[in-house]
Amino acid sequence: MLGSSSHSNSHHQDHGNEELDLVPPPPPPPPPPPPPPPPPHLRPSTFLNRHQYQIQQLDHPEFENIHSSPSLHLRQLLFTAAQLISRSDLSAAHRLISVLSANSSAYGDSTHRLVHCFTNALSLRLRLHRHPPPLPVLLNINPPPPPTATTATTTNNNMIHNNLFITQSCNNYNDPIIQSSYLSLNQITPFIRFCQLTANQAILEAIDQSHHHHQQHNLYHQDQEQNIHILDFNIMHGVQWPPLMQAIADRYPPPTLRITATGANITVLRRTGDRLSIFAHSLGLRFRFYPLLLLPNDESVDHLIDHLSAVVINPNETLAVNCVLHLHHRLNNRDKLCSLLRKIKSMNPRIVTLAEQEANHNHPIFMQRFSESITYYTAVFESLEATLPPNSRERIEVEQVWFGREIADVVAEEGDRRKERHERFRSWEVMMRSCGFRNVPLSAYALSQAKLLLRLHYPSEGYNLEVISDSFFLGWQNQPLFSVSSWH
Repeated sequence: MLGSSSHSNSHHQDHGNEELDLVPPPPPPPPPPPPPPPPPHLRPSTFLNRHQYQIQQLDHPEFENIHSSPSLHLRQLLFTAAQLISRSDLSAAHRLISVLSANSSAYGDSTHRLVHCFTNALSLRLRLHRHPPPLPVLLNINPPPPPTATTATTTNNNMIHNNLFITQSCNNYNDPIIQSSYLSLNQITPFIRFCQLTANQAILEAIDQSHHHHQQHNLYHQDQEQNIHILDFNIMHGVQWPPLMQAIADRYPPPTLRITATGANITVLRRTGDRLSIFAHSLGLRFRFYPLLLLPNDESVDHLIDHLSAVVINPNETLAVNCVLHLHHRLNNRDKLCSLLRKIKSMNPRIVTLAEQEANHNHPIFMQRFSESITYYTAVFESLEATLPPNSRERIEVEQVWFGREIADVVAEEGDRRKERHERFRSWEVMMRSCGFRNVPLSAYALSQAKLLLRLHYPSEGYNLEVISDSFFLGWQNQPLFSVSSWH
């Protein structure tokens, strides 16, 4: 047909040339109207071209000259959206957030998942900017599952989609979804286990030193039992303590262990105490558990100090205070937090263990906080991608619930509503020293244990351990993520 059509056209053109001197040519037709935008299924299929097409539709000077790789492109758009919100250009911010929402997913690679969390956080900030809510805000965080998912994965993802959400009350650890994400975090990442393992080793060594000191000075008989008292801030499910209980249960004479634990839900506290009591009984360890309930209206440091004043410290007890990923919630008032630390110092603990995220998410300027959080959580999400399969339900839960909740708080909230106020070790070091504490070096054995934890359970070359100022730092690809230190 192609050959036949060509012959016909040629004959027609020859005939037309004979009439060329007799008939004037017709006027040129008007230019055709511009074609309408292609429907979604016919738009450019490549990821970057799709972004560029959508950016062109935004018609805003902020969106010009954004050309890069897809991953960097998405991050540039995040920063642009944050800048628009910070300058109160809410209409343009809303349009750009819509583009980001359409091009990110909780089920893609680490960049897509990270952008998904930050897009939700920016969307929430935009909404709070327009209509500050009187009550905690709930934000759905999960898009529909990808169409290529297998049946089994689709079932899991649908379940996640229907049930997972972020609560903007950062201290609301009582929700079953938050509780579940914490357990998944403890199971699939080294972060919590590294902090707890290192803190436990520091506590054990402090207990041994105290026992040796008492024996040297004949403060009690060699066969007299040792009494250990642990004050644990925000015990959650108590997963930190069974390894320590096992470590002390075989000692002679067997010590008595008492744990005073703070929490905001008496039911969770009692269940935690019951589980630990059953475990202690199986070890033949004498154990007592005292819950210290902190009600929502008791969140101020003054009330917490009053509660601590009611805690009885027996003269023959070795007291250890455990602060793992808790004190940053108190940084909305630095002077009050220093008062709390001085109160702890007055209780004469043998050791205070401190674990915190190695980040500066407490900056008063929003864009500075936003930039810091992008850098920090990029490393977190990349570590999860390198060590877990993409369809892992636990991975999605940890990313979109636990870390998604943190990101939403850091990015969306302001003032007293903002609870996730992470600061770097240097800031904590200055504060601890100003309150009368001195740094106790973590031991070489504790370092070998931390290395063994990573080698056996999280065998990835991306994780790295550093010792700085006698404290341990766990990082990913040279980006520090968590620090653990001990104080006296």
